[in-house]
Amino acid sequence: MPPPPPLGRSRKRLAHTFDAALDDPELVAARSALAGGRWTAVRALLAATGDDWDRRGHRLTVLAQEPGTAAWAGDWRLTEPDSRDAAVLLACATVYRALAGRTRPDVARDACHEAAVLAPADPTPWLALLILERTMGREEDVLRLFDEVRHRHPEHHHAHHLMVARLAERRAEVGQDPLHEVYDFASWAAEQAPAHSPLAILPVVAHAERYRVLAAVGSEPPDPAGCPHWLGRRARLVMKAAFDWWLEWERDDHPRNRVDLNFLAHAKFCEGRPAEAAALFHRIGPHATPAPWSYPDRDPYEAFRAARDAALGPS
Repeated sequence: MPPPPPLGRSRKRLAHTFDAALDDPELVAARSALAGGRWTAVRALLAATGDDWDRRGHRLTVLAQEPGTAAWAGDWRLTEPDSRDAAVLLACATVYRALAGRTRPDVARDACHEAAVLAPADPTPWLALLILERTMGREEDVLRLFDEVRHRHPEHHHAHHLMVARLAERRAEVGQDPLHEVYDFASWAAEQAPAHSPLAILPVVAHAERYRVLAAVGSEPPDPAGCPHWLGRRARLVMKAAFDWWLEWERDDHPRNRVDLNFLAHAKFCEGRPAEAAALFHRIGPHATPAPWSYPDRDPYEAFRAARDAALGPS
């Protein structure tokens, strides 16, 4: 049987694009400037971001995915060789080039370690390495890098999502999926975090990631709506707790807020709770994300649109 899609991405070529910048207009503007060769706008953006590590990681990884970023970041490094921001941006961009097969993984690793030396308190070089090894590395490397990120920022949102996706892919004994370790990890992380932390949504993410893996090998149906995985007692408890957290604590100031909302809307739709899903779709607005709508191997735009229309009515 084929393995689950890496990083939870569909194998299909997407007919519609998704903007990884989400609802960050300053990031969108800086990205546009960088595409035109004006890296000074990125320098100003990162300086203003400061040590908001989740926002910094979000902005750097989004910028890093643009085709010309590595070249422009390299120019920035030559102009300002002591710039920590330039080093970290170049490291992140080199990681995405390695994942795309356009440079060697060891080159990306070296760039990340160089950035980590220049910016020892910044978890982002370690996040970049975690993104790389999530696909290419050994299990012990992934765990070690997650610890490096968490040592610098215990609530790092992106790193926790990567760990959940990786752990979900470990096999469980037959008949033991309700006891799979990914659920324990997600519950532990949510309990360790402060009450206002969006890691409260992580158990829902774990449920979606495990569905991706089970559906990819035929243990769950390819259409998640109403399938047993989303209707069991664990799923109901997890989704109720996450939705209740959202009602009380919604973190619309968090840079990856729309990622959480997409996972929660997907879960509520699959559970058959259209009214609750509708409230979440209103908050998502145009900021859909490929995951988890692509799970296990669907067109994410079509899946998102169908779920949204079912909850809100055709747009």
